[in-house]
Amino acid sequence: MKNNFKILTISLIAFGIGLTAGNFAISDVPANYKVAVVDVQKVVESSAQVKALKSEQAKKSQEIAKFIETAKSTLDKEKDASKKKALEEKYNKEFQAKRESIAKNYETKLLAIDKSISAVIDTNAKANGYDLVLAKGAVLSGGTDITDQIAKAVK
Repeated sequence: MKNNFKILTISLIAFGIGLTAGNFAISDVPANYKVAVVDVQKVVESSAQVKALKSEQAKKSQEIAKFIETAKSTLDKEKDASKKKALEEKYNKEFQAKRESIAKNYETKLLAIDKSISAVIDTNAKANGYDLVLAKGAVLSGGTDITDQIAKAVK
């Protein structure tokens, strides 16, 4: 019984210290601290760069589909089993190389777009005197919504 009381007492003391430390950390925020929020998903959806990347990916998907159809057609025409197996291996390697190239290109361009959007947000925040910019989905209440400004600047 004494053990449970000691654990409860220690837990309450630790909770009190944590609560006090948390309040102390928050109290250092200046009264004129400006917070902005951005709906990042909305900015991304309205970005011309993202739309162009999606269009490019759709075209590359069509190219891959044509490649697969051509390979399948060629394999269906081949009667010799050893030649068919060699062709199948060749097409599989080509397919893997194309797929990896497309994925790497997409990732590179997506990272560049992400950096670009982040730079626009940062520039806008500094120009308008915001100390902190948060994603709108992470904020329950408060903050100035600058989504439309960012979306216009990103286009």
